[in-house]
Parts: sequence; C-alpha cells; structure tokens
Amino acid sequence: MTQVKFPGGAWPVMLTPYTQDAKQVDYDALGELTKWYMDNGCLGLFADCQSSEIFTLSLDERVKILKTVLKTASGRVSVVASGHISDSLEDQAKELSAIADCGPDALIFISNRFAGQGEDDDEWWRNMNKVMRALPSDIPLGVYECPFPYKRLISLDLLKKMADSGRFYFLKDTCCDLALIKKRLEVTAGSNLHIYNANSTTLLDSLRAGCAGFCGVMASFQMKLYAWLCAHINDERAESVSDLLTITSLIERQWYPVNAKYYLGKYEHLRLTTASRVKDCNGLTETFKDEVRALRDLTIRSVKDLGINL
Repeated sequence: MTQVKFPGGAWPVMLTPYTQDAKQVDYDALGELTKWYMDNGCLGLFADCQSSEIFTLSLDERVKILKTVLKTASGRVSVVASGHISDSLEDQAKELSAIADCGPDALIFISNRFAGQGEDDDEWWRNMNKVMRALPSDIPLGVYECPFPYKRLISLDLLKKMADSGRFYFLKDTCCDLALIKKRLEVTAGSNLHIYNANSTTLLDSLRAGCAGFCGVMASFQMKLYAWLCAHINDERAESVSDLLTITSLIERQWYPVNAKYYLGKYEHLRLTTASRVKDCNGLTETFKDEVRALRDLTIRSVKDLGINL
C-alpha cells in the first residue's frame, strides 16, 4: 500500500470550463484555472467532483479533465478525483478504474453511490468493498459526502471502519456540524484518514480541533483568503476572517456554479465563460452579478483593514 500524507490547507472543488454553448469542455481554460488555483495558494485540488458538474460529463470528459489537471499541476500540488456517477456497482468500478489509471494522488468515493436512501450501513459497506476490490490495491482512497442526488453522511461506525482499514486518507466533510466533526476527529485519531471541512462557518473551529484543511466551493471566489486562514488559525485576526468568510459564503446559495465562473472571468480575468450544464447561465441576473461584485469589494476592503498581506 502506498503511504502518503496529504497536505492541509485549502483545496478547491474544481469547476469545469465550457465553450459558450456548453457542448464542449474548454481544456485550455481548465489548464488556466488550475494554474490560478495553485498561484493563489491551494495545496491540493479536487477534480471530477460535483462542482465539476460530473453528473453531466461523459466518462471520456471526466478522464480528460483529470489528465489536464494532473499535467498542469505537474506534481506542484496534490490532486484527488472522484468521477463515479453510475447506479450499478459494475459501472462504477469501470468509471473509477478509468479515473485511477490517470494517476491521481487519491481516488475519492461519492458516499451516496453505494446505497440508496433507505439502505443501511451494512449494505453500504458491502457495496463499497465490492467496488474497492475491483480497483488497484495500492491507490489511496477517500470519501466525499456529495449532496447530489442525495446527501449521505458517513456514520461514526463506518468512519471508524474506514480509518482502521488503512486504505482511506481523505474525507470531504459536508456535515456542517462542529460537534459531529469533533466526534469524527476522535474516531480517526492516529489513522491515515484526515478530514477536510467544506463548511465556512465551522471551518476555523474545526481547524483548531484538528481538521486538515478546507475543501469547498468558496475557494473559487476567495482562494487566497482560505489559504491564509488555514495557515494562520492562531492569528489574532483569524476570527475576523472567519466571520467574513461565513457571511460571504452565503453566495453559494445564489446561482452556483455560474456565479463562480462569472467572478473568475470578470474579476480574475480568466478565459472562463459562464456556460454550465447544470444551471442556465442566463439565470445570473444583474442583481446576482452585483452581489458577486459586492463580495469581491468587501473582501478587498476587509483584508486591507485587517492588514493582511495576500
């Protein structure tokens, strides 16, 4: 089994750039986006995730996206990837094998793929093991509590089994519950399995409690600030930064991922269209655009007022 230690810090859940009609993935723009994340302080990248719109991507697209990210990253940061969207375990194993063949640093399972909403943990564990046995035995694994098509949180009992197996290194935690996160840290203590929190509100306290880092949507808006917070959890300004990130993260509920693509194109000057396969880009109203502008301006002013050098 390959022994790895993933870095802490901020890990973006990566967007997928498209041509204007959304019919083709824009791989040149994806390479530019990958460089932007790295240049702005990320220590890892999560490719082929829900923010990448994987449920609308063909397997060939998912594979080529990961290859593009890996080639651009070129070992500069860690890259993990998911990409299994099918219902049948056999098809999931084929999808994950294709992703594993690309050579990511870890293969991330989507938690809702192994059991339906009415099925119990025993069924989940059996199905997960069936898929795991079909994959290379030396690839590090992780789990992502993806909210689509339904959110399945990993129970403490399952998390303990995963930690004890030695195969799992990464949990993208979406429980948004600090008390539960602390319990999760207890059952994974001393294992390979590290927790990356997706929630801005609980982030600072969870980092202080022992979470490895941040892995969430808002890194596409405030990459440098999330990287700063992860590296300065005991700074006297950390609470103020946490409060800012908590309030500004509400824009996740607006018109994501179109709003993030708009931000990156408009204000970071990336060659990124607002095209999406999961949201009509025309739904990003002028009011929504102004809210994105306000988020940017507020962030700039707050960082300056706090004397933070990004």
